[in-house]
Amino acid sequence: MLKPSRRWAMAALLTATAVLAGCASGPRQITSSVQTYASMAGVKLPTTYRMELLPSQSQQASFARVEAAAEKALQRVGLTRDPRPDLARLVVQVGATATQGRAYHPAYDDWFYGPRFGWGMGFGGPRMGFGMHWMDTPPLVYYRGVKLVLRDQQTQKIVYETSAAYDEVWMDDNVIWDILFDAALSDFPNPPQGSRTVRTTLTPIAKPATNTPASAPATTAPTPAAR
Repeated sequence: MLKPSRRWAMAALLTATAVLAGCASGPRQITSSVQTYASMAGVKLPTTYRMELLPSQSQQASFARVEAAAEKALQRVGLTRDPRPDLARLVVQVGATATQGRAYHPAYDDWFYGPRFGWGMGFGGPRMGFGMHWMDTPPLVYYRGVKLVLRDQQTQKIVYETSAAYDEVWMDDNVIWDILFDAALSDFPNPPQGSRTVRTTLTPIAKPATNTPASAPATTAPTPAAR
């Protein structure tokens, strides 16, 4: 199970409160942790690639969504999937991880308070006061991570390795995979070496003025990643 660090646990709790308060209807900023190492000298762009999938990936129906997101992000930076794989200049390997777990917060520490039970002031629930009461559970945090490895098909040398990770209390897999692959390829082909933070703003699409039920859910569309 994922054990989120204390560094962002409080941010997760505050985000959960904002979502419950209805703040999620406005623009949302997605923060990705990106790590990139590049050595693209000698590779002329734009160019073509072939996708190299593991047997476990090709046999998972759910991985098709991840593969499509990677392909779109690669297309946006000038890399086209070649229908003749043997003639492609690059070989692309794709990785993806999806887990979830409870955020850490001292108010929910079983070692100190016992199994979701404590005496005194409760910090985790919607109420605060003295007395003994059951504590609410901490928010569920989602983790998503992607990785791309680009290899020169002629020399078999790895020329680009990049990854992007996201952990938050909000999750929509219909958009997160796109955001993460775009973040992983930000500043391509000459990114800063090592770790950096990439922020992407999602702006809700305005609803039509008429003929739209009041209860219809808002949809969001990603904007280009910005450092």
